[in-house]
Amino acid sequence: MFDLDDVQDKATDLINARDRDGGHVLLGLGVTLGFALAATALAHVSVRPQSRGGSKQPVTERPRGSLGLILPAMFSATTLSALRVWNAPAKRERTRALGFWAAAQALNAVWIALRPASRGLQIAAAMSSAGMAAAFAHEARQMDTRAGKMASPLGSGVRLANRIQPD
Repeated sequence: MFDLDDVQDKATDLINARDRDGGHVLLGLGVTLGFALAATALAHVSVRPQSRGGSKQPVTERPRGSLGLILPAMFSATTLSALRVWNAPAKRERTRALGFWAAAQALNAVWIALRPASRGLQIAAAMSSAGMAAAFAHEARQMDTRAGKMASPLGSGVRLANRIQPD
């Protein structure tokens, strides 16, 4: 049967809000979702993709089709991880982890906005984004193992995305 208390307990465990009051949890939800939405909005309203150097050069755009459905879920897991970190006890490590998360979100927004066309810039974008995600996952794992696991950048996600997205 459907037990509302069970659902509430699982949701509380998922966001690490066991010992937090509702106001703190709502503020964290607003901060993490607001920052993620602001970064996404900044990326979407900025520079439009342009082909440089002829038809052989790649133009990066927002993914269409099923890949467009998967990427928001991947970013949601990172945002959920940040919410778990937000709800962790106040420590210097928590502040550092949230700083890495915010920096990773901002960096990703910049790369999405710039839409690098050259291979070198695309490699730089991928490496710097993965590095920031790994730094956040490392800091988050020191505070909360589950938050760190949720945020860990996985090569399998990239492999799945490449199989779904047609050339």
